[in-house]
Amino acid sequence: MASTDLSEIYRGYIACLNGQDWPSLRKFVHEDVWYNGAHVGLSGYRQMLEGDFRAIPDLHFDIALLICEPPRVACRLQFDCRPTGLLFGMAVNGRRVQFAENVFYEFLDGRIRHVWSIIDKAAIAAQL
Repeated sequence: MASTDLSEIYRGYIACLNGQDWPSLRKFVHEDVWYNGAHVGLSGYRQMLEGDFRAIPDLHFDIALLICEPPRVACRLQFDCRPTGLLFGMAVNGRRVQFAENVFYEFLDGRIRHVWSIIDKAAIAAQL
């Protein structure tokens, strides 16, 4: 798979998330997906994402940096949002916060099989 193809697939995945198009998630995420070393499966991954949108109604994934080296993708995502209550154990309660997530993906058969995510929680704490 070429880097440009993987980039297009990944951008489609981000559009799927931003549109909360949960039935289409299986086009981008492998049934046997792992998240930060834990097997969550597609249903667990979807539940996690749905929970993120419940906690952050205005959640929007913004690609700040994207590097593709098949079968892997590295991305820096930017967020500017107003979580309704707790976020990563911090009482945000509707205040606007800006933070980043550095995330790495490994694809298998054109779909995400492994995800490793690090969220800049210190940036959120500094704003509170």
